[in-house]
Amino acid sequence: MSEDYAMRREALYEPLRQEGVFTWDRMYGEEYALAGLHPLGRDELADMRTAAEALGRIYARTVRIVQQGGPELWTELGLPEAAFGTLQLITDESVPTLIGRFDFARTGDGWKMLEFNSDTPTGIVEAFYANGRICAAYGEADPNEGCAEQLPRAFGRMLELYREAGYATERIVFSALGWHEEDAGTTRYLLSRSELPNAVFTPLEELRVQEDRLLAPLLMEEGDDPANPASPAMAPVDVLYRLHALEKLAEDRDTDGYPTGVHALELIGAGRLAIINPPSGFAAQTKALQALIWSLHEAGQFYTDEEHEAIRRYMLPTYMEPCLEEGISYVGKPILGREGSSVTIYDGNGEPLESSGELDYADQPMVYQQFARLPGIRVETLNGPFEGKLLWGCFLIDGVGSAVIARVGGNITSNMSYYLPCALKEAQGGSGTGGRENE
Repeated sequence: MSEDYAMRREALYEPLRQEGVFTWDRMYGEEYALAGLHPLGRDELADMRTAAEALGRIYARTVRIVQQGGPELWTELGLPEAAFGTLQLITDESVPTLIGRFDFARTGDGWKMLEFNSDTPTGIVEAFYANGRICAAYGEADPNEGCAEQLPRAFGRMLELYREAGYATERIVFSALGWHEEDAGTTRYLLSRSELPNAVFTPLEELRVQEDRLLAPLLMEEGDDPANPASPAMAPVDVLYRLHALEKLAEDRDTDGYPTGVHALELIGAGRLAIINPPSGFAAQTKALQALIWSLHEAGQFYTDEEHEAIRRYMLPTYMEPCLEEGISYVGKPILGREGSSVTIYDGNGEPLESSGELDYADQPMVYQQFARLPGIRVETLNGPFEGKLLWGCFLIDGVGSAVIARVGGNITSNMSYYLPCALKEAQGGSGTGGRENE
């Protein structure tokens, strides 16, 4: 380990830890956030945001049809039956979700989308907050400057849509697992940026369902004794931002075995609870939708000429069966998998080349997508130089291309891949301190 690197890294991230906003620069005892700064050209940034917006429009149009479908279609797309009641709730047909993140590979043919994290994306604090602080420390331009200003506008518009649909919107709760530092920290950051009135953070484990409402503890009044063991008063929740996937909610139970998650989904389906991201974000999350989009594209159906061109340009051939042409390498992914778990890369003969080694989602149906080779990159870490692969993410905020984030890992990007800050450079030159790409 380079002593200079360790000191530089501590100087960058200790102030952020002290501020209490980005505190997970190390996760599970390992380095997560790197001290380097990777250059990103202005044209590359603009192209990535253009790709995200074009794909967002395609997803919005497709999701609208999916939500108007029925149980047979939803089952084919791998969506859990417990969530069927929520899928028919449409808040806005023009956007697929409020906060989503497209993951991109930069290839010789331009940006290629690998997947759409549309229900519960993370990396938000890194992109919208930490990246700017690291760029400022280096005296470099932040590609994400001004993007955080999109968040209150997006949350405000979503709340107004729910009001217009007849929902109560007085009591707003932002929630995630309280013990999960990254999820809880991300949720608290979004709460602070949302500027929503009467909004509070409540850990998921403190929420309760009772008859026809979701309940959260009331805030303590001044003078109350926090050590008082008496049960807190509970109040109905009107709007819930949850960094907790709907398919996981469908499996949640109380300690006594009561299916609280299913009950909560019933409340959403009955219009007794508004959620952010909206149900359309969950419909867009299944990777089976990528296979559906590609199938319609190959058949020359449904989409406009402009949309077909965007699909051809930014998407990869994706199918529900391993039916790519012989000689083409491909990737098998679980349709609702996350963080690279249960992913396998196959060679052109269908023989496995590499697997994530994790089996969290191995029981799910798979999609099979043409393999896009991520560019190689060499970065500094606390453990010395690391030769990895570079993956980009671009957030889509209320349909608009927004902040970007770079991750460095293996051919399969896992939960413990590194976060690499990035800085703007001019198209014709410039250099960063983060790493060297090996195309």
